[in-house]
Amino acid sequence: MTTSSVTKAHAGDLSAAKAAAWLALTGFLALVVLYFVGVDQGATSVFGDNMYVHEFMHDARHLLGFPCH
Repeated sequence: MTTSSVTKAHAGDLSAAKAAAWLALTGFLALVVLYFVGVDQGATSVFGDNMYVHEFMHDARHLLGFPCH
């Protein structure tokens, strides 16, 4: 009789601290994207008085339902 070894595919050892770090990073990046798409209006821009970010994200604002003018 031969013994066959069964290999198990590991999904990865994800500890609670590592999961919390990934969750925090993902949440931060989501907030950054939300700022650039929905909040950056030019007057309150962190880039000063230019409107480059506003104009670049203009169509995305309308698509997602953010009012911008």
